[in-house]
Amino acid sequence: MKTTLKLFSFLLLIVVSVSCKESTDQQAETPITTVETTDDKNKGQAFIKDDLATPNVLQIAVGSEDHTTLVAAVQAAQLENVLVNAGPLMVFAPTNEAFDALPAGTVEGLLKPENKEALSDILKYHVTPGNYSKEFLTKFKKLGQANNQYVQIEMIDGEPIIGGAKIIASIPAGNGIVHVVDKVLLPPTDKN
Repeated sequence: MKTTLKLFSFLLLIVVSVSCKESTDQQAETPITTVETTDDKNKGQAFIKDDLATPNVLQIAVGSEDHTTLVAAVQAAQLENVLVNAGPLMVFAPTNEAFDALPAGTVEGLLKPENKEALSDILKYHVTPGNYSKEFLTKFKKLGQANNQYVQIEMIDGEPIIGGAKIIASIPAGNGIVHVVDKVLLPPTDKN
């Protein structure tokens, strides 16, 4: 009986050892995804690639040929990580044409490193916490923006006009919604 018990214990020890080794081998084979960057500016969740999730507001802008100026501005202000937060975020995204309508030299001046703070303030004025459809925006008179100011909403011909800009398209995002607008929203200078 003692011999049988010893033999059983020995076999059990072998089975457990082999089982643990297989588990360790399987764990070692599991790929680990990392993001390596050589540039300190390109760190954070904005630079992680995920092909399976619904695109976030930043990815929508980056993927749009009509928003290259907006993307360049977001990059110059280093706000990429802000636009990929869980949100929900509602972004009023001016088109390239909207930026082109600004006085000559305005965009170029704002993209300079010494104007990063002013550029950041303008860009944050285009972001609202929430995820409201164009139709739902008709219920508001103003919205609190990410730069701690308010943008006015007025109704013209049954359409909500946000700070003078018309919504020309709306795109649902994984962390909110992008409303494409035909004008750059400029914050009021009196900080209301």
